[in-house]
Amino acid sequence: MNQRIKEKKEKVLNEELLTKEEAMELIETPLEELCNAADEIRKHFCGNAFDICTIINGKSGRCSEDCKYCAQSSCYHAAIETYPLKDTKEIVSQARYNKERGVLRYSIVTSGRALSDAEVDKVCDSIRAVKKETDIDVCVSFGLLNEEQYRRVKAAGASRVHNNLESSRRFFESVCTTHTYDEKIAALKAAKAAGLSVCSGGIMGLGETMEDRIDLAITVRELSVRSIPVNMLNPIPGTPYENNPVLTIEEMCRIIAIFRFLVPDASIRLAGGRGLMEDKGEACFCSGANAAISGDMLTTAGYTIESDMAMLRRLGYEPRLWER
Repeated sequence: MNQRIKEKKEKVLNEELLTKEEAMELIETPLEELCNAADEIRKHFCGNAFDICTIINGKSGRCSEDCKYCAQSSCYHAAIETYPLKDTKEIVSQARYNKERGVLRYSIVTSGRALSDAEVDKVCDSIRAVKKETDIDVCVSFGLLNEEQYRRVKAAGASRVHNNLESSRRFFESVCTTHTYDEKIAALKAAKAAGLSVCSGGIMGLGETMEDRIDLAITVRELSVRSIPVNMLNPIPGTPYENNPVLTIEEMCRIIAIFRFLVPDASIRLAGGRGLMEDKGEACFCSGANAAISGDMLTTAGYTIESDMAMLRRLGYEPRLWER
């Protein structure tokens, strides 16, 4: 085994955290050896647990924010369906459908900078109805809410809040100008203060460097995030990133592997963009990833829950909520 990989793997298995400088040394190492070592780290800390979740686009489009990757921004002209908050019946129906297929976590995602107080009240009614009808775990992604709003969400029955940092602090200002990195971090801290677990990662392929990706992983590690979505940019026509090159499977495997070295006990979740991968993400699931979003994404098609469950069984995983 490559000496750099071996030294860092042994350090991680001894429960010592890698520094940024040590992670940077993994960028040019042999890919197959790196991925095998990352998978070994994953097995050591997480076993065969695989945290699979689904999402529902609870409110679509007309977003005031200018995130350059996003089809839902009103600043751009992507061709998507727009609608206000979905009614409780539809949200509950989708939750029941997912639960019946073995999904353990269900996320309600809404467009916009933040839900209004009235919208929070409405969606809390939906969360209560979901919890009454099923025992599925509920995650929410409602933008930049405050602690009091998150406390209402938790009281309704949600257990987790998702809010991606998207990239490094350095690169973020070239991705979005209508809110700041610190506002995102404040929302994550508010959710934790309200007693909710948090899920936060980023999008790869925006034009960031590998150093930016490593900085992102270290930031979420410092925030004690244990569910880290790793999205691959799907360049959507009508957005500023429509001509960005799509990352290769090999590039994504290296990113996933380095994230596993940096945050060894987390759910590293292959998320948006998986539909662009010919292997449905299988190589990444052998390179340190141990979680995924299944079914359709927000504005793009994903893979079916049934096909994902079959792949997980074949790879020796067990669908299980992962909290550490």
